[in-house]
Amino acid sequence: MVSSVLCRCVASPPPDAAAAASSSAASPASVGDPCGGAVCGGPDHQLRLWTLFQALDVNRDGGLCVNDLAVGLRRLGLHRTEGELRKIVQAGDKDLDGQLDFEEFVHYLQDHEKKLRLVFKSLDKKNDGRIDAQEIMQSLRDLGVKISEQQAEKILKSMDKNGTMTIDWNEWRDYHLLHPVENIPEIILYWKHSTIFDVGENLTVPDEFTVEERQTGMWWRHLVAGGGAGAVSRTCTAPLDRLKVLMQVHASRSNNMCIVGGFTQMIREGGAKSLWRGNGINVLKIAPESAIKFMAYEQIKRLVGSDQETLRIYERLVAGSLAGAIAQSSIYPMEVLKTRMALRKTGQYSGMLDCARRILAREGVAAFYKGYIPNMLGIIPYAGIDLAVYETLKNAWLQRYAVNSADPGVFVLLACGTISSTCGQLASYPLALVRTRMQAQASIEGAPEVTMSGLFKQILRTEGAFGLYRGLAPNFMKVIPAVSISYVVYENLKITLGVQSR
Repeated sequence: MVSSVLCRCVASPPPDAAAAASSSAASPASVGDPCGGAVCGGPDHQLRLWTLFQALDVNRDGGLCVNDLAVGLRRLGLHRTEGELRKIVQAGDKDLDGQLDFEEFVHYLQDHEKKLRLVFKSLDKKNDGRIDAQEIMQSLRDLGVKISEQQAEKILKSMDKNGTMTIDWNEWRDYHLLHPVENIPEIILYWKHSTIFDVGENLTVPDEFTVEERQTGMWWRHLVAGGGAGAVSRTCTAPLDRLKVLMQVHASRSNNMCIVGGFTQMIREGGAKSLWRGNGINVLKIAPESAIKFMAYEQIKRLVGSDQETLRIYERLVAGSLAGAIAQSSIYPMEVLKTRMALRKTGQYSGMLDCARRILAREGVAAFYKGYIPNMLGIIPYAGIDLAVYETLKNAWLQRYAVNSADPGVFVLLACGTISSTCGQLASYPLALVRTRMQAQASIEGAPEVTMSGLFKQILRTEGAFGLYRGLAPNFMKVIPAVSISYVVYENLKITLGVQSR
């Protein structure tokens, strides 16, 4: 019954048929049907879907719950775990009533087939409409997983109905029908975000890694490649970053510092080398921050309680924000040191350790946590907007253009990363500016401590709302070169570390 619902006309749908199927989202007749229902099924296609729906609707209440799917699929010879069935219901349940009505069931099948087609196309390296053992081995090798030919043949046999030792589109689709594929490895692989892009602020939600990447240890190679890319990117854009800090702290209505004037002032005061002040500590903190953030994220994912390999958006935001808060709390003294080193005069400190020693002696331990509250508050708007914009752009591209492949290409990836990072920084910038000013203010014995709310009021009173965005120009100027450099270095480091580059 399951197979009879689907179109059997072609082994692999041609691009124009796939486009026609994706454009007719409201029509149940086009679901799972590369010919659009015109060749196989035709007007009877919706009736066949309704017949399948009724067969699965065990209690005859007009909706498919987890229990209905479990019993109904078992009767049809398909066995799924409770967790897998729960994912199906969650993915298709638009009105959040805990079950799928007929319209939701049809739309789920349509969206599901599009995902299956993307995976099928990415596995079909020869583009001949069939997947063989060598193609499975190559595809898994691209994801960092090495399997033998015997293991690949075992995978084939589980889906191969006609004994040809190859899988065509129909066999692939029939095998995965009503099987959740929310975590498509190719989409995760192609759309890495926080691992690839480093714009100097490590507040983004961590990337998801596939089960294979975690089991084979490829995840740490991605993180090392991302850390190396971040180090090169931050070093190349360090002059703009130092100028941003100077403008955040010293610029005002009476001291209107421009970009050219700021660079001239830095070079005149300390020479060209002074443009990189504070970069050393900025690069050093990448490793501990990334490691702590990744480990915290993996632990928090378990506490969130989701049994899915890949979290939903809001779960990723919660887990990522908490992991970011833990990582930032752990390395925050290095953030204060970075700001003080960037603002130092020539000869003021002999190095990072001397700077830390003097701050501790004159201002105490509390000085290493100045600006901590606005920094923590800035994580949610930055991470939330960055993730939301990136996922929106990604999904828009996948829905409109991903017919034959989930690979967006370099320029689309760079554009999405740049736009999402820019939006995240814009939303959290006032908090970042207040944090930097609090970090920069040396404690003087007997002087009143500056609070976050007091500093906000002072800036608005003396400089207006524009004062909260001092240094925004050099900050935005570094986004495109930072994203581009980190991407290029990341791709090359992946090759060096033995991670297959696409």
